[in-house]
Amino acid sequence: MSQRSCLSVILAAGEGTRMKSALPKVLHQIAGLPMVAHVVKAADSAGASSDAIVIGHGAEEMRKAVAKFAPKAETFVQEERLGTAHAVLAAREAISRGYDDILVMFGDTPLIDAEALNLARLKLAEGAAVAVIGFRPPLPNGYGRLVEKGGKLIAIREEKDCSEAEKKIGFCNAGMMAVAGAHALKLLDAVGNKNAKGEYYLTDIVEIAGAQGLDVVATEASFENALGINNRAELAQAEGIWQARRRQEAMLSGVTLLAPETVYFSHDTEIGADTIVEPNVWFGPGVKIAGGAKIHAFSHIEGATIASNCDVGPFARLRPGADLRNKAKVGNFCEVKQAVVEEGAKVNHLTYIGDARVGAGANIGAGTITCNYDGYSKFFTDIGEGAFVGSNSSLVAPVSIGKGGYIASGSVITESVPDDALAFGRARQKTIPGKGKELRERFASARRRRRRRLAPITDGQSAAAVSRPKVAVTSILPTMALLKSSRSSAGIQYSRWALLPACSTL
Repeated sequence: MSQRSCLSVILAAGEGTRMKSALPKVLHQIAGLPMVAHVVKAADSAGASSDAIVIGHGAEEMRKAVAKFAPKAETFVQEERLGTAHAVLAAREAISRGYDDILVMFGDTPLIDAEALNLARLKLAEGAAVAVIGFRPPLPNGYGRLVEKGGKLIAIREEKDCSEAEKKIGFCNAGMMAVAGAHALKLLDAVGNKNAKGEYYLTDIVEIAGAQGLDVVATEASFENALGINNRAELAQAEGIWQARRRQEAMLSGVTLLAPETVYFSHDTEIGADTIVEPNVWFGPGVKIAGGAKIHAFSHIEGATIASNCDVGPFARLRPGADLRNKAKVGNFCEVKQAVVEEGAKVNHLTYIGDARVGAGANIGAGTITCNYDGYSKFFTDIGEGAFVGSNSSLVAPVSIGKGGYIASGSVITESVPDDALAFGRARQKTIPGKGKELRERFASARRRRRRRLAPITDGQSAAAVSRPKVAVTSILPTMALLKSSRSSAGIQYSRWALLPACSTL
């Protein structure tokens, strides 16, 4: 079969109205990749050397998307929606090039895998003209039934047309099929539209091929492989299935997932053996992790490269361009973006490192910020090997800290620091003996005055009847203040207050 040429024809022209979205249905994502891209990957893994994607709704948006995930694929527009056979014929130009095998697939079945497609192709290699992929759903209601006789597929019967005996068949049509290239156009052109909807149905080629004496067979795939996505609930279901598959694959390849159901991978996540991933970690697109790393809980990683024996998190965010070298550490509540953290360097906590290099063995103190953006442009910060940056420091780029440089805590560094130099960038400290005690006494006195001015009144009492502590009154201010009772709070109604003259000296 490896010698046989193969074209995949992927139908992706539907509007997907049940998705309730302006985005074409097949561009909704599973694991960070459009559904139709998953289908293309499966076809290519099954040996398809060319891909023809039939588009319609949102054609321009589809072309742009296809150019990103499958730049060599061709797109063909189905101008009118006249059925699945009509959609396949939109790619007539590609089909006519003489491929041995034609795989007909749907862009909204992202969980199809290469194994199911290869089995269908194998049947063509063995002489079948058509191999239809079937599956056995838990409940076959609503699916077309695959009617077999003597090991051959003789018809695909829609449920409304099934006899009582045929309704009991649990083997159902998944929609996908493999067609021998030598017969494909002849079979497709023979499909008519004499039905209630006046459409050209791909499933009709089963009976057409049988009538021409050609072999038609069915192969079986899992229910998951055949799952089609029509709404957001089914999209979430497919995401869950994909993630479960990927987690299982990761663990079987030597990765420890402490709480597998809480870890989310992207379609291209690479993670090496002996890496430990704690709960609630999210891997976005473009993440590569070598063996022996440890990713602590609640970390968010996207577009980052993490070398062997690195330590990340908890609550760390690595953004695109983050590059952690061997044994580097990025700790809790740190963010790294477009920056290299070299071997053994430590960015332990509460730090932002953006557009920068942190040299090998350097230590970045808590609260350090590389100030890389002036509102218009980004600038680079270079921190040399073995440098020490004290806590709560701001490094205003462009700036460099030399090898072995030492930045005093609380500094704002605006000029480059030479190798092994010590830099201060903060206001000079002033110490006033006894002033602390004076401030405490002043603040305590002010608090006592505030408290004495507020006095709640009990029911039935007038302001004059309230017992007040004796005070030395030197002057009466024209303002009024609330007097708080010095009595026990029991029985006092705090909703009533009396206004009494405030004293300037208490």
